[in-house]
Order: sequence, then C-alpha cells, then structure tokens
Amino acid sequence: MSTKENSLTLPAPAPLLSRTGWSAFIVALIVVCAVAPVLNMVVPQGSVFHMSDYAVALVGKIMCYAICALAMDLIWGYTGILSLGHGLFFALGGYVMGMYLMRQIGRDGNYKSDLPDFMVFLDWKTLPWHWTFSDSFIATLILIIAVPGLVAFVFGYFAFRSRIKGVYFSIITQAMTFAAMLLFFRNETGFGGNNGFTDFKRILGLPVATQSMRMTLFVLTGLTLLGCFLFARWLVRSKFGRVLQAIRDAETRVMFSGYSPLPYKLTIWTISAIMCGVAGALYVPQVGIINPGEMSPANSIEIAIWAAVGGRATLIGPIIGAFIVNGAKSWLTVTAPEFWLYFLGALFIAVTLFLPNGVVGLVKKLKGGEK
Repeated sequence: MSTKENSLTLPAPAPLLSRTGWSAFIVALIVVCAVAPVLNMVVPQGSVFHMSDYAVALVGKIMCYAICALAMDLIWGYTGILSLGHGLFFALGGYVMGMYLMRQIGRDGNYKSDLPDFMVFLDWKTLPWHWTFSDSFIATLILIIAVPGLVAFVFGYFAFRSRIKGVYFSIITQAMTFAAMLLFFRNETGFGGNNGFTDFKRILGLPVATQSMRMTLFVLTGLTLLGCFLFARWLVRSKFGRVLQAIRDAETRVMFSGYSPLPYKLTIWTISAIMCGVAGALYVPQVGIINPGEMSPANSIEIAIWAAVGGRATLIGPIIGAFIVNGAKSWLTVTAPEFWLYFLGALFIAVTLFLPNGVVGLVKKLKGGEK
C-alpha cells in the first residue's frame, strides 16, 4: 500500500468567526469608528440622532467593563478559575495611567508646583521612587501591561503551585484585593490616599476635557474591546484553549495525560490580568478619577456577575452582560438608587437558578440550539 494511501487528511481548521460573526464584527467596527463619532460630533445637539457627551462617556466606560468581563470569561468560563480579585488588576492599570496624567498637570495645579497637589499638601519634597517613569508615555504603556502582569504572575505562581483551587482560591483573591485597597488608602504610599488621582488636564500634551479627545478615547476603547475579543476567540479555539477547557472539566485527567496544568493556568491568569489592566488604563482618562474604591471586593464580584449574566464560556456573553448590568445600573441609580443593590442581588440569584448559561444560553435555547 502506498504512502499516499496510508496518509490521513486532517480537517481544515475552522474559521475564527463564521460569516455571520464577521458581519457582526464589521458592523461593530463601523459603529465604533464611524457612526458614533458622526452622531456625536457632526449631528447637531437638537437632533434626536445626536449622541451626547454623557452617552459617549457612559458607553466608553461600559466598554472598559466589558474588557474586564471578557478577561473573567477566559479564566472562569474556560478554565474554571473564579477570581474575586480582578478589580485589583483593573485598578493597577488605572493607577499607572493616573500617575502619568498627574504628571501631565505640571504647574497648572492649585499649588503651582511640579509635584502633584496632594504631595505638596503632605509637604513632600521629591517624587517617590515608583513615580520615576511616570512622565514618560512610552514607559506608562509598558507599565500598564507589566505591573498587573507581574503581580498576577507572582501571585498565580505560588497559588497554582500550591494547588489552591475552588472556593479557597476565590477567597484568597478577594483578600488580596482588599489588602491592596487598604494599602492604597494610606497617604505615605504616594497614591493620593482616599482621594486618589483626579483633576486631569492633558494627555500627550493635549487637553483631556474636549469633545475630540473624549471621542478619541471612545474609539480606542472600542477598538481594544474588539481586538481583545478576536484574541480571546483565537486563544480558546487553539490547542492551548482546548487544554484550558480540559483543565476546567477534569484537571486530574489532564495531569494523567501528561500535561502540567501550572503553566496553562498561570499563562491565562496573567493574560486575563493584563487585559483588566489595559481596561483600567482606558477607564481613567474617560471617567476622570481613580481611587482605592476601584479595588473594593464588591467591584470584583460585579465583574463575575457580568460574566454570569451574559453567559460563561461564550466570549460574547460577558460583553453583553456588562452592557446589560451597567446600563441598568446607570438607569436605576438615577431613578431609584435605593433599590439598585437589591436589583443586582435578585438578578444574580435569578441567573443562578433559572439561567445557568446566561442570556446567550437563553437565546440559543429559544432558537432550538439546546434541548
């Protein structure tokens, strides 16, 4: 029998997205890069089609949250690791960007000093060592990735090496972010204490509080979200992603098959943290403030809720969940602020009991995709 007859023909790899998926992706790209800027900057304010500056800031903020929800899906939905401390990585990226923005204020602060106002108020004479590269935009971009990535790598290495998993891992991550929040509240750490960083003036020498800059940040955030989605899609469909899902379903069997879970879990954990750090860096100039409150355990729990509401292990689900929950939050905190937390708790309970696969799972079921 010839070699040609003995050879096996491997199936062609599935496309990254289906034709419908690529169509939806291109539509989203056009909306972010063209439709939204036109509605905000060209359509007059009196028109019903005008997109207000408030809407631009709100959607930009929710897109940052959606990146975090996507990062949570990679570790929880596809790897089975529930983190209740991802708010720490989001805040670390935000603080790195905030330090750069504080240096950009220059002598335009209340005290007309080269030092940030809070340092002058505390009678500091020089910048702390960890502010050394805060005046460089290139160094800031590197640190936005390096700081959350390094913290996640060190924590994850010792946690996964010790085979801490399940609810114990979740509790430890929550304790980690709570300890970091208490640390950042202290004035002597050089992070602005309780007030954090605010009153930003410029970025790359350009004013922050202008319509064009707000729209630029909006577009950058949208492109980052779409890029993270494509990257996550490629990742979970690769051999690496299949091993992650095997670890989620039966980690012991994966070990018996000759795979060490440690490098896989550590890699996806670090990637997920970096994504949250990038989201935090994009969040700060759009919202105009960063303080230790972003590290609160409640914020990290909300990230998990976004992923659960939208649907875990779907990638698009957590993005939808972030928009649903935060859209409802923006509306309810204005119309009925006293009921928001009750609504959030009820939503999570309802999803847990009746929608274990989230909104995306419900849609698939209604379409007949599930029996």
